[in-house]
Amino acid sequence: MITLWHCVDARSFRALWALEEVGAPYELEILPFPPRYLAREYLEINPLGTIPLMIDGDVRMTESAAICQYLAERYAGPPLSVRPDEPAFGAYLNALHFGEATLTFPQTIVLRYTRLEPPERRLPQAVADYTKWTLGRFAGLEKLMAGAEHVAADRFTVADISVGYALMVLKVIGLFDQAPPSLQAYYGRLRQRPAFVRAKAAQKSAASEKGVGPTLPPKEPS
Repeated sequence: MITLWHCVDARSFRALWALEEVGAPYELEILPFPPRYLAREYLEINPLGTIPLMIDGDVRMTESAAICQYLAERYAGPPLSVRPDEPAFGAYLNALHFGEATLTFPQTIVLRYTRLEPPERRLPQAVADYTKWTLGRFAGLEKLMAGAEHVAADRFTVADISVGYALMVLKVIGLFDQAPPSLQAYYGRLRQRPAFVRAKAAQKSAASEKGVGPTLPPKEPS
């Protein structure tokens, strides 16, 4: 049985969504965010204190995009993954990691210095700079997709989970309306997938059962 440690709508949502896509049975352990402060016992399982953590037998993984790749290749294969002999293999791997390293990273700076830090530690200049960086990278994604329905291989793969989650974060930080319309429509299609809906329902149920609140504090009025 696979076990996934998860916080509501955090990076670990990629892994949760991928689990629902591949149809592998799993146990979901929901934690308050950040667990390294609010669930100190978690450090005994994952000394990094980060999420996700996925354990599958002897396999332990903490990187959300890598977990998506692992699940697709071990439990599903094509069409959720792309084989090395397919022409789109390189584009698939690039998009899979682009979603985290290129699209999600600058958003975490915006999120930290607008919502997570106390008011006295917030950095408006960092927010402004990384907002511009974030929107520029999504404009680049639009050019890379060039009107395609998916990010690689002309089909839904776990690379779409990686990029789709980055768009989900864009919505959380209030920049989604500034994304190119084609990407807004792309995310709209992704969130209608049955596995996405099941993943959202699974985290809601687990959070309710454990009494875990949302990962982010309420957005302050502008």
